[in-house]
Amino acid sequence: MLRRPWLMLSLAILAVSPWTTPVHAQAAAPDLEQEIRQRAAAIESKLIAWRHDIHENPELGEQENRTSALVADHLKKLGLEVRTNVARTGVVAVLRGGKPGPVVALRADMDALPVKEPDGLPFASKAKGKYLGRDVDVMHACGHDAHTAILMATAEVLTGMKDKLPGTVKFLFQPAEEGPSLYPALTGKSWGAKQMIKEGAFQDPKPDAVFGLHVTSALPSGRIGYRAGAAMASADELRIKVTGRQGHAGYPWRTVDPVTTSAQIVLGLQTVVSRRTDLMKAPTVVSITTINGGSRFNIVPDTVEMTGTIRTYDAEVRRGVHRDIHQVAENIAASADAKADVEIIELYDPLVNNDRMTARMAPVLARAADNDAGVVTPTGAAEDFSFFLNEAPGLFFVLGVVPRDQDPAKAAPNHSPNFYVDEKALVTGVRAMAMVTVNYLTAPGLD
Repeated sequence: MLRRPWLMLSLAILAVSPWTTPVHAQAAAPDLEQEIRQRAAAIESKLIAWRHDIHENPELGEQENRTSALVADHLKKLGLEVRTNVARTGVVAVLRGGKPGPVVALRADMDALPVKEPDGLPFASKAKGKYLGRDVDVMHACGHDAHTAILMATAEVLTGMKDKLPGTVKFLFQPAEEGPSLYPALTGKSWGAKQMIKEGAFQDPKPDAVFGLHVTSALPSGRIGYRAGAAMASADELRIKVTGRQGHAGYPWRTVDPVTTSAQIVLGLQTVVSRRTDLMKAPTVVSITTINGGSRFNIVPDTVEMTGTIRTYDAEVRRGVHRDIHQVAENIAASADAKADVEIIELYDPLVNNDRMTARMAPVLARAADNDAGVVTPTGAAEDFSFFLNEAPGLFFVLGVVPRDQDPAKAAPNHSPNFYVDEKALVTGVRAMAMVTVNYLTAPGLD
């Protein structure tokens, strides 16, 4: 489905648990929540227009020049303190409220995918781009256009209320959530959320809490899903090179066969999860997805290379899985007189929502979604919002965008060229982002 294994990092379909609606709690700022509703409704048409513009003009990771310019211009017109070129194309803006208080960070990702959009929408993308040196079609097939528009509107809503806000809001418009498009991830460079943090996005001032959302094709339009604790997996890229000794396939005893050795390694890796990992602690996935070697039917090749992905939800489990993969692959190869070079590239950490923050904001999200919010199960996809959550307690939630007359189970998933966003849901996203912000600002802390 995706062009590179590490592009599997964005949110795909979320399996939904039996629906659980949160217990309602009194709003910390009922008057502000009501004002948010009114202001969000008043700019809904502008919100949708932004989304159309961004959707029609998508840009790949770290090439979001037009998008970031659109965002920065809007934020400057609002009178915010704006910093550009963060993590190459990111934008950070600061809104200072009229009263002293804590700092809340809100994030939206801006990048698109190397996907060709079919005809149909009047604002369908016809954009082209460069992806790792190749000419590709570009589409917002994961919904980051919706995220950017939602946060632009949230910034306008909260700016209109700034004299009433006790604290500060940082708006983080992030590039390259899907990964870099100008160079492979294996170059050792960082990108996206991690690079924004390296370049000071969480400094001056440092956020006390952070929130973000992702649209999903797994929920009806306007429904909000959330989960305390580990909600999304880590993502690591696995590369194994098996080296043997090349020779004639008619005389295999004169060779060291990396093909049969690789097959044994693939089978052996299945025991890393089934026999070595405590699945009571956290679900784990080790998948080999490519295997390449050889040039002719009667030649035992010198090398075979394979790649795959590792997904975990717990840091300790992740370390153990990495250790076991090295041991299994290297020892199986040694037993065949071959050699296995194992490389594991840690891409994204597990996304872990703060338990108390989730419990506190669950009723807020329910109000934002008109009592249509509840708990979802974890997903095997990954998100680099995880790095922001490593810096401050927070919550990452999902917003359904499947039209109410359609079955989400049959909807095209995120990353599909047929992924569709019901724009009626966007204003719910604005309400949610603004309402969690004011509820934290007016009653900071997690006690």
